[in-house]
Amino acid sequence: MFMDFRDQPPPPRWEPRPGRRRLTPRERKAVEAILLFNAVMLVCGPLAGATLLQAIPALFR
Repeated sequence: MFMDFRDQPPPPRWEPRPGRRRLTPRERKAVEAILLFNAVMLVCGPLAGATLLQAIPALFR
């Protein structure tokens, strides 16, 4: 089906809002907690994974 849009004006141009949005103290605390958790898991995650991989064959001995 063909629709004729020649008489329709184009949509208005989208512009982002000026200024930078600041985090609230609660949002900032949540972001800091997430980053801390990710940093801890970056170090501890591979160690825990290696331990689990070693535990699986030990169960079958």
